[in-house]
Amino acid sequence: MKVLVISDIHANLTALETVLADADEYDTVWCLGDLVGYGPDPNECIDLVRGLSNLVCILGNHDAAALKQIGVEAFNPDAQRSVLWMQEQLSSKNVAFLKGLPEKVVLGEVTIAHGSPRKPVWEYILDVFTATINFESFDTPYCFVGHTHVPLEYRLIEGRNLALMSYPEPKSTHTLIPRTIINPGSVGQPRDRDPRAAYALFDTETSIWESRRVEYDIITVQDRMRSEGFPTRHIERLSVGW
Repeated sequence: MKVLVISDIHANLTALETVLADADEYDTVWCLGDLVGYGPDPNECIDLVRGLSNLVCILGNHDAAALKQIGVEAFNPDAQRSVLWMQEQLSSKNVAFLKGLPEKVVLGEVTIAHGSPRKPVWEYILDVFTATINFESFDTPYCFVGHTHVPLEYRLIEGRNLALMSYPEPKSTHTLIPRTIINPGSVGQPRDRDPRAAYALFDTETSIWESRRVEYDIITVQDRMRSEGFPTRHIERLSVGW
């Protein structure tokens, strides 16, 4: 089965549409959370995602904030503005969709979570120490996470005290080896100094992981953000991927 793995769309409809078109053929979609937040198209993104065939989607921290499950004080001032705007925009049907999302799901040999298997909604895995501890919180060969907006891979090798960290190359293909935690990067707000939308394709039969990047029309997204009075930092970061 060919899986489209997406994460951290962040209300960026243009990036999401471009990714779906670029991915072409796949059997199912695993969305690792944060459909909303930061971007100008929260309802449009949720509408598109929930209409995808064979979808498995989990809750991200910005999704939880949209539901007021996380207080705005947990975010920096610019992000607070985004959260408050988002809460006013969401339709009742999309609020209901977000409310139905689980925090963590096991899909065959893969556990999926937004932040980490240990603390699914909020914890960032950005270093080998945090990654190593998190291997104790899932039993499957692989775990797919988002949240950091950076494509990263951590492998736990027998005989080593700490996991090995690596950065998958854009448009690269490799076979995942148990046990691995891997992040596909962000569709809507990359933070690895590459502004192109990031996603991955995963073959459940061969365990082949394909990292992908695709250019999208960033300027039109920024224009929509300016028209809504979004923070300058959130607008400018799309151009450089930080």
